[in-house]
Amino acid sequence: MPGKYPGGRARTSEVSLCLHRLHAGNVMEMGSCREADRESVASSLRVRVEDTVFTVDRLLLTRGCEYFRALFRSGMRECRQEEVHLKGLRAHGFLIMLAVLRGERPALSADQIIDAAECAAFLQAETLARHLADIVSSDNCLLLLYVAAVYGLLELYHSAALFVRDMYEDLKDAAQGLPPELLQYVESLSPRSFVAMGTHSPSMELLQDTFRTLCYLDEGEKDWKYLTDLPIDASTTMAGVAVLSNKLYIVGGVRGVSKQVVESSFCYDASTNQWTTFAGPSQLRYNFTLVGHEGRLYAIGGEYERAIMSSVEAYDVVAGSWSFVHHAPRPVAHAASATAMSRIFMCFWLPMETTDIYEYVPGQDAWELVTTLIRPQSYGHCMVAHRDCLYVMRNGPYADFLRCLMDCYNITTGQWTAIPGHYINSKGALFTAMVRGDSAFTVNRMLTLEYSIGGGRWKPRREMKGLDVFTKAAEI
Repeated sequence: MPGKYPGGRARTSEVSLCLHRLHAGNVMEMGSCREADRESVASSLRVRVEDTVFTVDRLLLTRGCEYFRALFRSGMRECRQEEVHLKGLRAHGFLIMLAVLRGERPALSADQIIDAAECAAFLQAETLARHLADIVSSDNCLLLLYVAAVYGLLELYHSAALFVRDMYEDLKDAAQGLPPELLQYVESLSPRSFVAMGTHSPSMELLQDTFRTLCYLDEGEKDWKYLTDLPIDASTTMAGVAVLSNKLYIVGGVRGVSKQVVESSFCYDASTNQWTTFAGPSQLRYNFTLVGHEGRLYAIGGEYERAIMSSVEAYDVVAGSWSFVHHAPRPVAHAASATAMSRIFMCFWLPMETTDIYEYVPGQDAWELVTTLIRPQSYGHCMVAHRDCLYVMRNGPYADFLRCLMDCYNITTGQWTAIPGHYINSKGALFTAMVRGDSAFTVNRMLTLEYSIGGGRWKPRREMKGLDVFTKAAEI
């Protein structure tokens, strides 16, 4: 089961929806680091690229490029020079790299992508390579796949190939222009599949609890198919649900009307069709937000003994341990979240009119207020990301939950846009939206609807069967 999941999680009292992939040489030689060289690392350096000279902080280059880390720590004569001449690079590519190292996230044209990929490979600039992976879209995925193969950027190559595979039906004709070995690699991957589950609370093993069923969407047959069953002790009622590295995680949840917290957590690996258990957060919690991001699960806020909390814990998947990180800006329960451009965003609302969007920055262990949306008698219930846009679904005028309105926030430009029209919200369907490629999917018991995202709005594209767990249980 190759690949990784870039999205987040969506949950309502009706159904949880998530995404899986089912089944299927220019660096100088390094020497020993010398104590005398450390002072030189803290100074600026002139870097000549083509006919342009850049004056750059050495610490910035050290943090972002393996090339310069090796140079400055090598003890070689070059590490003490005030100017370095880089041959074989384009100045524009180096300029893009500097912008990314400073924290900018520029949009790039086709020519700029080629220059940036060359620079990322030559200087082994992992931050720049990661930014290229973040901007993969239907407009540039084939180009990014090709240049990643040419320059040996393996992670970018894999990310672009996964994106092409997910949108293969739309890109199939254009993809025929790829070299045969690239096309073969794309076709060897498995596209992401939607996985859904009902709201389940643990019960006796002998009971045939239909809500324990997990299903996946067979888009060829436009129907939901049986995948597996939840473990007996697992709960999806007020639990945190997320996908990380293509594994499904269920954390917390409650059993019974007394809301007794389930202390164990559960992980499902579709490649082996096996469930494993692991410890839950140190602070018992339910009705919280679970976000998977770069090897960690973040349990944000939630409730315990009917008190809303602001505490946040991170689970390191490799280390197998939980640790507290910086508290959320204020107590929050069941908050909408999304990841865009490898960044974590969350909605904090103050009913009935204010929706604050905060970003959690793992590297700084800090929360930053990004923007505030004020809409009379309305607040955000669900948020999904597409490219560098956050789409916030909210109830209609006068608390009309049958009609959803949407607003779009672009994290690059910092601008809000009201999406025209309204969207029918049947039993929370739009509050379980998930994005894959240029499509958004919503699901309820009657209908699974695919929207195409583009042109400043969501347009209905395809209808499939809804997820009725009772009917499915009878068919299995």
